[in-house]
Amino acid sequence: MEEVSDVVQLESIKSLQSSISKSEKALTRMTQKGANTTLLKKRLKALRIGLAMLEYAWNRNPHHYTQEELAEARRVLTGLFPSIESIYEKSKAGSPQRTLLKRRIEALELAVQAIDDLSRE
Repeated sequence: MEEVSDVVQLESIKSLQSSISKSEKALTRMTQKGANTTLLKKRLKALRIGLAMLEYAWNRNPHHYTQEELAEARRVLTGLFPSIESIYEKSKAGSPQRTLLKRRIEALELAVQAIDDLSRE
C-alpha cells in the first residue's frame, strides 16, 4: 500500500467511521418505517470491511473476513464512487461539504487499495 501521512490515515479512518455511523442511523430509520434495507446493509458491511482493512494495513489490527467478503466489499465500495464523485463535482469549491466528500473519496480509494493488497498476499 502506498505511504500515506498520519494525518491522511486519521482523516480516512474518521471518514469511514462517520459513513458507518450515518449508515447505521439510516438503517434504524428505514427499519422502523418498514423500508427495504438490503442495499443499505450491503453498503454498511462493505464500509465496515473497508475500515477494518485500513486498520489492518496501517496498524496490523487483525480481521476475520474471507476472500469472498473482501471481493464483495471491494465491488460495493467501488460502486459508491460515481455517486459520491457526482455530488463532489456539484458542491461549491471550498465548502465544508466538498472537503468531507474529498476525504470520503480518498478513504474509499485507500480501502479498496488495502483490499487489493491483502488479496495479493
